[in-house]
Amino acid sequence: MGDYAIERLIEFATMAQHLLRRLVGAGLVLLAVSFITFVALATAPGDAASALVGDSASQEQMTLLRQSMGLDLPLFVRYQAYLGGVLQGDLGRSLIGQRPVSQLLAERLPYTLVLAVTASTLALLLGGLIGTVAALRAGAWLDTLLMGGVAVGLAVPVFWSALLLIMLFSLKLHWLPVVGAGSWRHLILPTVVLAIPTAAIMARLVRSSLLDVFGADFVRTAHAKGLRPRRVLSAHVFRNSLLPVLTVLGLQLGHLLGGAVVVETIFGWPGLGRLTVQAIFDRDLPVVMGAALLIATFYVLINLAVDLAHAYLDPRVAQEAL
Repeated sequence: MGDYAIERLIEFATMAQHLLRRLVGAGLVLLAVSFITFVALATAPGDAASALVGDSASQEQMTLLRQSMGLDLPLFVRYQAYLGGVLQGDLGRSLIGQRPVSQLLAERLPYTLVLAVTASTLALLLGGLIGTVAALRAGAWLDTLLMGGVAVGLAVPVFWSALLLIMLFSLKLHWLPVVGAGSWRHLILPTVVLAIPTAAIMARLVRSSLLDVFGADFVRTAHAKGLRPRRVLSAHVFRNSLLPVLTVLGLQLGHLLGGAVVVETIFGWPGLGRLTVQAIFDRDLPVVMGAALLIATFYVLINLAVDLAHAYLDPRVAQEAL
């Protein structure tokens, strides 16, 4: 067996160990998320029985209803039963609608995925463009102007930018609809609102990463060899500034999947965020638990993919993790 084959085998074994460690860590994270969410919801004031019947039922009727829902059982007994069902692929049934939680999540998940992916794509394109132009014109008036706009994008709350865009493009200009998901036009406003803060973060990170790489020895060497500036940017600068951008992009995509609650509520977008808000108001524990676990799973998987991409682009990452 040649040296190259041995080297590749060692790299494969290192990656396999790195993947195994990350999978074990991901399982522990999901277990912790399920336990903390279950305890927090179970110990909160009120429950699904009181949300279902309100104040009209007698104490005896409330007791019977709680018994039929299993809400009278000890907390850890309920969590153990719930966890056993999850491990078998059963997320339970909604206490309010009596529909399988998995079915409810399957109906809402595509809307949230579409919103998160389109917002992330727009944020990456816009943030990458602004950050690159600012880095190439560092210290000039254009850099100051762009970074000032980025600061505004980070400072303005999401609900405020949503209201401003609704007032301008829906109520005044009548160009775009406000509520619903009937066509691609309904996707524009929530996508832009979600993309603004993420694009601002990406722009600052791209600018910082590019400026760091511009001053590296290998970039100066490439210029000294007579390579064209465009070749230096594409072959050396962008590739070596990719790792931090990739990390933040993965984190932001996970954040958009779990943090679109406000935007989905404002625009009436029928995604996981809106479903979770309604389930919280209804004290519908299985639905909230299912949504929390699903979002946490996506977040963990995205971070796992980012870790593996890091280890692939820079094998030293996997070796240092062992």
